[in-house]
Amino acid sequence: MQSLEQLLQGLIARLDLLMAQWQASLPRPTQTPDWDALAWRWDGQHGQLEKISHPQQIALSNIQHVDEQKAQLVRNTRQFLAGLPANHVLLTGARGTGKSSLIKALLHEFHAQGLRLIEVDKQDLLALPAIVSVLRERPERFIIFCDDLSFEANEPAYKSLKVVLDGSLQTHSENTLIYATSNRRHLMPDFMSDNLQTSYVGEEIRPAESVEEKVSLSERFGLWLSFYPFDQEAYLDVARTWLQHFGITQFNEQERHAALLFAANRGARSGRVAYQFARDYAGRQALSSKSQK
Repeated sequence: MQSLEQLLQGLIARLDLLMAQWQASLPRPTQTPDWDALAWRWDGQHGQLEKISHPQQIALSNIQHVDEQKAQLVRNTRQFLAGLPANHVLLTGARGTGKSSLIKALLHEFHAQGLRLIEVDKQDLLALPAIVSVLRERPERFIIFCDDLSFEANEPAYKSLKVVLDGSLQTHSENTLIYATSNRRHLMPDFMSDNLQTSYVGEEIRPAESVEEKVSLSERFGLWLSFYPFDQEAYLDVARTWLQHFGITQFNEQERHAALLFAANRGARSGRVAYQFARDYAGRQALSSKSQK
């Protein structure tokens, strides 16, 4: 008689097979993409790559206090563009610290070398195998960008992501990488009940199957980059840089106080908050100068 564990494993195997069959039946893109573009967004409703006419222009030099993470991401991307082995990348950690901006800045930095960016929302991850199939024969190098990625237990979309990250019977596409950002290191929620199922065999600790399943997805990313909250001085330094970007070269006590007050009102110090402060402060100063004329 089969044990409960064997029955569950058999059920999971059958579900995986059904998922693979369903993915194979998904419609292929119905319209040839505009390959002259630099970036696209996957339109799940129509099953096609939609051109992004005006992608964000972010310079790598404007993203500060994540120098180690930036260096590793740029190195991996250079390897990819040179046709050398490179890894899928998972950027995790504190919100507003530049994870998404770094990926967008890569397009600004390397588009002349053939780098292209495709944004895919979580609800469209089931189409990943079809997207990769379309890109496979193109001469460009594509980063598939999945922003703010996380899954709840039993969500089917992560199966498609696992297939593209590791490959199935079909070999991995050499001109495509996945760069994803998330606030969760393992992309799935952690529950106390998972830890309670951990077993011990002598001195050996054996994690529960639910834990192994959650870790197995994030492990398919070959490069993990962790981001941490900014301290006060790092926040002020980034605020100063963005003020200079908006034409305010001074950063005296007035600007420092305004930046700290803005962060206190937001309840956070991060690169995103520093950027928002600089926009707000520069705009108010410019409006004030116009009204005095």
